[in-house]
Amino acid sequence: MKKFFSTTLLIFTLLTLSAADSIQVRGFWMRYSKPKTVALDTARIRRDSIANAKRVKFIYDVDFYSYFDNREYHEPYQTPQTIFNFRLAPEVGVQIRDLLGGSHRLIAGINYTQRLGGDWNDVQFDPTAYYHYHYKGVNLRLGAIPFAQRLHALPDFLMYDSIGYFHPNIQGALISYEDHRGYAEFMCDWRGAQETDCREMFRIVIDGRYKYKWFNIGGFVQLNHKANFRQPTPREGICDDFYVSPQIGFDFTNLLSPIDSFSVTLGYVLGIQNDRRAEIHERPQGFTADLYFNWWFLGIHDRFYYGENMMPNYGKWGHFLNQGDPFYQSKIYNRLDIFAYIYRNSFVNCYLSYNLHYDGETLQHQQQLNVRFLLSGIKSKKPLRNIFEK
Repeated sequence: MKKFFSTTLLIFTLLTLSAADSIQVRGFWMRYSKPKTVALDTARIRRDSIANAKRVKFIYDVDFYSYFDNREYHEPYQTPQTIFNFRLAPEVGVQIRDLLGGSHRLIAGINYTQRLGGDWNDVQFDPTAYYHYHYKGVNLRLGAIPFAQRLHALPDFLMYDSIGYFHPNIQGALISYEDHRGYAEFMCDWRGAQETDCREMFRIVIDGRYKYKWFNIGGFVQLNHKANFRQPTPREGICDDFYVSPQIGFDFTNLLSPIDSFSVTLGYVLGIQNDRRAEIHERPQGFTADLYFNWWFLGIHDRFYYGENMMPNYGKWGHFLNQGDPFYQSKIYNRLDIFAYIYRNSFVNCYLSYNLHYDGETLQHQQQLNVRFLLSGIKSKKPLRNIFEK
């Protein structure tokens, strides 16, 4: 019995000492190893924070545009007038590059448009604010986006130059993809938010072009929509302005060195013009031809249309429905721009243009002196283009 108790006491003592040693070892490990782990995590977080900070960049830009536009026009499609304004558009923002090589930008700014010779009653302010994601050839922009961000300007039957002057931003979305084979672009411009004094209006434009050597094929599709005011303002009906325009083109620039640019584009236009309340449904159609030539500081741009009245509802709704040039109400129309660059580099584009308009009956003329300055163009290797693609 004594031997049993002695053996039991010995085992109990050994277990006690073993437990004590285990507690001391665990306490030592918790005391000295845990702070090291925390220190390692803190260092890693600090390194990641520094790396993220290096990917964040402050960005800014200034876009200035001054335009003198004297129009010696005649009725019934146009009225004579002189437009002499400037537009100043500063922007600031941040840029973050992700680990995959993509670029994320958040940009805010303002368009300040002033009629020269006017006062503060003639001032127009249009805010700019948008998110821009860029990865390789993909660009996604959401918000109030400058029209100048488009890859290519819209043709005259979709964009009147007066609207280009006073409607500087796309209000919605601009998505594009571009590589050496061509481009595709989607634009949604929410032109009017429904209120008692504002109609609900929007338009969607899809365009693109595929290039193979000197040949290219592409075109434009537009869905333009004008709805009603918010009640109790009386309802006036819904209208649709829809166009499809397939095109083929020939670019001889690389074949005719030292010519800077020489291209010919032929197209067909089918329109669907609806005034639902009046039960008017028109299907105008016609053919277009476009010739562009530029050598050194001189150039010509000729646009020809032959067909039916592309805007049968323009007399009733005007630019609230149709965004194109009112000359396309004529069954035959030709515009010839003869222009000369006064100065052009990567950040300045200044040109003088004398334009002739023929509507099938009368020859009318227009003079333009336009200058654009873009601060970020200093980093570009390409000549700066005007908002009308000259």
